[in-house]
Amino acid sequence: MTTILKIGGSVLTDKNKMSVAKPDAIARIAREIGDGNGKGLVLIHGAGSFGHHQAKEYRLTEGLNDWSIKGMLPTHNAVKALNKMIIDALQMSGVDALPVHPLSCCTLKDGRIEHMCLDVIEMMLRANIVPVMHGDVAMDSVKGANILSGDQLVVYLARELKADSVGEGTNVDGVLDRQMQVIKEITPASITEIGGTLSGSGGVDVTGGMHGKIMELMTLAGAGIPSRVFNAEKPGNVTKFLKNELKEGTFIRGE
Repeated sequence: MTTILKIGGSVLTDKNKMSVAKPDAIARIAREIGDGNGKGLVLIHGAGSFGHHQAKEYRLTEGLNDWSIKGMLPTHNAVKALNKMIIDALQMSGVDALPVHPLSCCTLKDGRIEHMCLDVIEMMLRANIVPVMHGDVAMDSVKGANILSGDQLVVYLARELKADSVGEGTNVDGVLDRQMQVIKEITPASITEIGGTLSGSGGVDVTGGMHGKIMELMTLAGAGIPSRVFNAEKPGNVTKFLKNELKEGTFIRGE
């Protein structure tokens, strides 16, 4: 069984302050992963305040030029620093985890994943090692360079690895409507109506916020892979998700 779990940057960092982590939250998430079923797990984390500010300052989504080239390493180093914190916390919780940086294994075409070396991820999974990936800067065959979001990684890996379970842990109870009530389920039939109620994330986010997240997950639903958006700030929810016991949040499925 293969599980793709993304923990949003808003859970792990203060998105309004550059490169400020939430160490207590990181430690708790790591413990909950340790308490859950880590076998077959690919963990993806958002960049949060580690990377979004640099990507915006150097205008990395606008393509490769003299200015953006100078921003590639600071952006990558920022997300890599957060990645190390998370892996260290996982190791302390008894989870065998290793980093996989998209900059070194992934290419884009006009902002979408064109190729990714999956061999190392598949070998880690067979060895019961948790690959830990993240949003990152990446080379782009059209624009030269671009930003790869963690949400796009979720969809790509779920498809390529034929995932059985997909989760997006956020800082809210699920996808909220205009009355701030949790939408229990989203299907292709309801997405048009619901789409207008979705808003972007708070803080600096160059990857589309909640609307971008849901549209990515809808493409998965169309491929027959359901997913769940849930509140990862609520203690115990990550463990429940990994044990397939979580009923809270928003369930996204095909027809």
